[in-house]
Amino acid sequence: MSDFDYGIVEEAAKQLYIKALCDLPPDVREALKRAYARETKPTARSVYEAIFKTIETADQKHTLICQDTGLPLYKVKIGSRYAWNGYEIKSRLTNGTRRATQEFPFRSSSTHPLLRVNPQTSVGPGLPVFYWDFSEDDTLDILMAPKGSGSENVSKMQMFTPADGVKAVKKFVLDTVVNGGGMPCPPGIIGVGFGGTADLVAKLAKDAILRPVGQRNPDPEIATMEVELEEAINSSGVGAMGLGGDVTTLAVHIETAYTHITQNPVAVNCQCWPARRARAVIHPDGAVEYGY
Repeated sequence: MSDFDYGIVEEAAKQLYIKALCDLPPDVREALKRAYARETKPTARSVYEAIFKTIETADQKHTLICQDTGLPLYKVKIGSRYAWNGYEIKSRLTNGTRRATQEFPFRSSSTHPLLRVNPQTSVGPGLPVFYWDFSEDDTLDILMAPKGSGSENVSKMQMFTPADGVKAVKKFVLDTVVNGGGMPCPPGIIGVGFGGTADLVAKLAKDAILRPVGQRNPDPEIATMEVELEEAINSSGVGAMGLGGDVTTLAVHIETAYTHITQNPVAVNCQCWPARRARAVIHPDGAVEYGY
């Protein structure tokens, strides 16, 4: 076994949660500026001006971008060329999440689903949410994303059949966004999962919103579908915060998986305008690189 100090992982988890809540990624900032430049409706433009003021205040005072601190989600990629301890990683990420909540401090958004008791720790059964993957190098790559409720509450999943066709899939995505209106605090990222199974497709949609804004799917057919959906959604007129406007989404991202020959699952996961995420790459010597 390695003698790696897993306290480094715990501290990184704490810093990632705080960073994600207070420091908007550069690609999101630029996408919002582009949206503002495209916007012609006065009400929508005033919304962007309020957004930019919020970002400026968070930058200057190291405060939260949004009061909804979200549910903590970690995408963890474990390098196979080093003897990382998976159980220890999970335990330390959980401890770091709790420490961020209590030491920063900020309001925990996690609660018991029936009793609605909030222990103010951001952790509990099923939380944080973990997505695990593996790489060929020796690093531990951790992407943290706090997922707010307004955007999560308009998520949808539906089981289609191949006979329904692509038009039905596109209509489902568009209807989900339009019916969500201002609830997910647009303009944000629309994540679409396409294929797989009922459980996998929801994860694919969540993976999609965590890509940098506008990063296209490598499959040219899927990339074309992303562009078509963006144009359709931005033609809907929902606009910033649902108050009308030229831009309703910063980007549509689609993630796919092979599926059964008789089914075609589709899921939509909306992301609010503060598309928050933070990344840490940890090396076996203990060095930590922070980014997005």
